[in-house]
Amino acid sequence: QVQLVESGGGLVQPGGSLRLSCAASGFTLRAVYMHWVRQSPGKGLEWISTLRSGAVETYYSDSVKGRFAISADTDKNIVYLQMNNLKPDATAVYYCARGIVGGSDYWGKGTQVTVSS
Repeated sequence: QVQLVESGGGLVQPGGSLRLSCAASGFTLRAVYMHWVRQSPGKGLEWISTLRSGAVETYYSDSVKGRFAISADTDKNIVYLQMNNLKPDATAVYYCARGIVGGSDYWGKGTQVTVSS
């Protein structure tokens, strides 16, 4: 059973930090692309980061570059998203997804991040 479970979201003040986790089961993180995307209230999905497991390849949207960092622990089968210097516009539901040729196949149910004073 392929499953992705996000965790680590919560309420944080502007300028604060959170680390999100995406626990993968039913497959390993070897030789796959993993994505983080988010959906803000009343807005569409926004891609924010991609990691290619097993290689030094990471990608970030301009909106988070320099503040967010994607990584993976292939032994634990977990993908992380370290989020620093959070801004209110980072408030969203954050999803991880497994990449395939042409898009993605499995998504988690998301974890809520709220950045507010």
